Amino acid sequence: MIVKRGLIIDEPWIGHILEGRKDWEMRSQATSHRGWFGLIRKGSGLVVGLARLVDCGKALSPSEMIASQDHHRIPDSMIRSGAVSKWVVPWKLANIQPLEHPVSYEHKSGAVIWVLFSDEVSTRLAEALEATSTIACNTIATPSPTLDTSLVMKASGHPTTDASFRQQTPAAPAHPLPEAPRHLLGRSLITGGNLRNSHFYIGDFLDKFPADSIGGSSKEDAGSRDITVDWGGPSTVMTDIDRTKRMFRKRGWVRQFFLASGAREGDTVVVNASAPYHVHVHVERGSNS
Repeated sequence: MIVKRGLIIDEPWIGHILEGRKDWEMRSQATSHRGWFGLIRKGSGLVVGLARLVDCGKALSPSEMIASQDHHRIPDSMIRSGAVSKWVVPWKLANIQPLEHPVSYEHKSGAVIWVLFSDEVSTRLAEALEATSTIACNTIATPSPTLDTSLVMKASGHPTTDASFRQQTPAAPAHPLPEAPRHLLGRSLITGGNLRNSHFYIGDFLDKFPADSIGGSSKEDAGSRDITVDWGGPSTVMTDIDRTKRMFRKRGWVRQFFLASGAREGDTVVVNASAPYHVHVHVERGSNS
């Protein structure tokens, strides 16, 4: 099987897919593609997994989105706020296979939805898929040392063929990868001005961020390395920090973050880090909320 294309997916959604918690990738439009494709972690330049696209559903209403959260993992608050109103078409996945050794690829300009792989990358992915399938088949074919399957099937009155036994045997559950531990960087009290202007301050704990992620007041004087901000939305944000304003330079996402979390004056933005350049933000309710 040749894997000729890949799909770029941002965190936290690709993490949910690879860890077995998400089998619908929500998109703004339908696709005619069916079959195997590569799972690309956005911004990494790496194919980190493989999956099979088996179906493409119709656009879902908000109530249908809420009812199917076990498939797509989008929080109820984001659905109700309209933050994901465009991403309502489910691309349904099966046979999700994380790659033990991610495969690098060249991202050619013009690729918007699907990324077309070179022959070399396609071959490497096909080899990875074949190796995974071989391991899976060997695992299924190996009988349990503590169970005589023929005796079990005879006692139940069912045929004792291998195919029948495999049909009766449930698939092994997926084991999620452990999440990286997070540590607190700081808290920022939300004011009325923050809500109106879609920002929050991080000046009280600015020294907790890497020095090369902090820049001056202009884009020309930006930090040399961005921070990845995971706010729970459909895509993370890559931004440096404006030292003079004491906030993340990119602020377009903050309004959606406040809306999705139902933030109010007196609440607090909590900023945690799972890596030096990867932070997670959420809203903690104030005493009057």
